[in-house]
Formats: sequence, C-alpha cells, structure tokens
Amino acid sequence: MGLKIGVLAVQGDFAEHSKALVGVGAEPVEVRTPEQLDGCAGLILPGGESTAMSLLIRSAGLEQPIRELIEAGLPVFGTCAGMILLASRISDGREDQLSLGAIDISVRRNGFGRQIRSFESDLSVRGVDGPAVRAVFIRAPVVEEVFGDAEVLASVEYTFDGKGSLRVPVVCAQGSILVTSFHPELTDDLRIHEMFMVMIERSN
Repeated sequence: MGLKIGVLAVQGDFAEHSKALVGVGAEPVEVRTPEQLDGCAGLILPGGESTAMSLLIRSAGLEQPIRELIEAGLPVFGTCAGMILLASRISDGREDQLSLGAIDISVRRNGFGRQIRSFESDLSVRGVDGPAVRAVFIRAPVVEEVFGDAEVLASVEYTFDGKGSLRVPVVCAQGSILVTSFHPELTDDLRIHEMFMVMIERSN
C-alpha cells in the first residue's frame, strides 16, 4: 500500500476524496478521532458545510491535534469548505467558525453564490502539466485577499452581480498547505491530488 493519507470524515464528501487517493496509489484513512491521525503522512479537509464541520471537529476533539500537526508541517489539502477552515481570515464567518490560520488568505463563504450558481470551468493550474483542469464549483468560497507567503496557482474569470467580471484565485498554496475553491474529487482528473502527493513526498 502507498502512503497513509487522512481524510477528515466528520461531514461532507470525504468518500470521494478517499476514492481519488486510491487512484493515486495512496491509502486513505477516514479520520473521526484524534487517534486516527497517527501515522498519516498528510490530511485532506473535504468540501461540506464549514460551520457544521467546525462544530464536529471540536466535539470530536480534533481541533488541537490538527493545529499541532499543521504547526509541525504536516501537508494538508483543503477543498471548498476545507479551504475555509484552513484560511487565516473568514470575512463572513460566524463567531463559532473554526479558522485554523494555515494559509494567508481571506475568504468569503459561498462567495460565488448559492447552489443554483454552481458552475464548471477549465483552469490552467501552475504545476499541473497537460490539458486544462476541469473545475466543479458548488457553493464555493471566494478568495478575497492573498497576502503573506501564500501563492496563487490558478484563477478563474467570474461575473459577480453588481461588480462585473473579476479574476478570482481558486487554487492557492503556502508551504505544505494546498487549497482549492472547487471540488477536484468530483471529476476523474486526479492531477490535483497528484500535486498534493508530490507536496507530501517533498516534505518528507
């Protein structure tokens, strides 16, 4: 078996990430307790509902162990809600919203609009060779600011009501942290997960 990669499994589309990890030769571990983080070479925070995930992470006793692993340099990949959890700032977060402060970005929840505003787009992602990456955006967060050491690896052109067309970052990285606004686990293209695996291998 390949490297053990944890997938936070308290809420959201963790099963799809587990399937993608098998596709890139990794061994997914569904994480619901702190003990299940042991031995994981990386961690994925999936899409879902970020406020519900915040409450469940805390009730499962996972917040502090995850913070400590991030501080120790564990590679972590957050998609959609996972991006929100990893962000340093959440401009419209609730008081009980978890912010792990792992990457220097400011995000707005559901910034691309509600479910009916879901869309797909072809992206050129720095570090991903070959044809464009098909990205699926579902109630996706918007990155409003990138600062500090965070880097933008891909952006999308989007027309916001009342604001016109803007170029918005949708893939960002900082050290061993990778985040996407979209759901790479919902397509058969495994290249974003492969990028994360390369980050893990380089961190070892």
